[in-house]
Amino acid sequence: MTWLPIRDELKGLHPYGAPQLDVPVRLNTNENPFQPPRDFVEDLAATVLEVAKTLNRYPDRDAMRLRTALAAYLAEESETPGIVAEQIWVGNGSNEVMMHVMQAFAGPGRTALTFSPTYSMYAEYARNTFTEFVTVPRRADHTVDAKLAVEAVRDLRPAVVFLASPNNPTGTAQSLDVVPAMLDAFDGMLVIDEAYAEFRRVGVGSAVSLVERHPRLVVTRTMSKAFGFAGARVGYLIAHPDVVDALRIVRLPYHLSSLTQAVALTALQHTSALQAQVQMLRAERNALVDWLSDEGYTTTPSDANFVMFGKFDDRQSAWQGLVEQGVLVREVGPEGFLRVSIGTAAEMERFKEALKKVGH
Repeated sequence: MTWLPIRDELKGLHPYGAPQLDVPVRLNTNENPFQPPRDFVEDLAATVLEVAKTLNRYPDRDAMRLRTALAAYLAEESETPGIVAEQIWVGNGSNEVMMHVMQAFAGPGRTALTFSPTYSMYAEYARNTFTEFVTVPRRADHTVDAKLAVEAVRDLRPAVVFLASPNNPTGTAQSLDVVPAMLDAFDGMLVIDEAYAEFRRVGVGSAVSLVERHPRLVVTRTMSKAFGFAGARVGYLIAHPDVVDALRIVRLPYHLSSLTQAVALTALQHTSALQAQVQMLRAERNALVDWLSDEGYTTTPSDANFVMFGKFDDRQSAWQGLVEQGVLVREVGPEGFLRVSIGTAAEMERFKEALKKVGH
């Protein structure tokens, strides 16, 4: 691309993405390992057939039916009654709705802040909106120190703060006490990224419960993980209706296709079946943390559908060794650590066998 008049800050960069290798066990992108149930697939096919008859027309610009259904789901899941469609915004994955937040509230002369190590896309959202990007380190246990967080937002006055909970790649859930403390200390937008929230342990709360009291709080979710719907690309957020209206200004026309809206609505009608394996994946995750600890690895208690583990003297060599055993994990996060997604029971056994052969 060197011959193209590409922006200077993009020269030499590579697109975001995890390795896509043809191996028997792929545990590197935090996908739900279970295929959709047959009755859901049949309903989905019927839905697509019906919507196909109307594809000569543009979709509902504001996706009101889908937003209404997501409000009902989120109100029950987060035990927060009273959520309405006007508080929900939907996009092609939670990546898009977070980009909408950046387009509306960040930009040249403004700053975005996050707490590292964390999801690498936050830096790209900032880069793509010409926003200065600043990170503050997490504590040794990968949680965010409330005092340091408050000091950081008070000093930097960021336009947007990203706080992932559960955090990717560490799996760490953040105490909700930090949310009001931070919002009292600055006048920007606080985005709590809850992509993995449905996998959180019993007793771990959701920031959705705080939105009503904090109009500058945004909570993002996705249907990719707990719903096993990664291929559909559906993400959403809950916020004050005025925030949602601001995002409607920057969205592209008809950004969410009729097919996407229809299949997401169908998925929400099958919530129980699609999320039936969530508890199973939680149990597999907890068992894996215990097993890794027994094997002498350092792990962090996880509230997501993945586990970070280490420490390796040469993690790239360990990653390659697992690939050679037919198991693909992710080389991401703090130096010396790897991240493994939770798969089926059979896949986790294959991972354990491979890791024993690779060793530390």
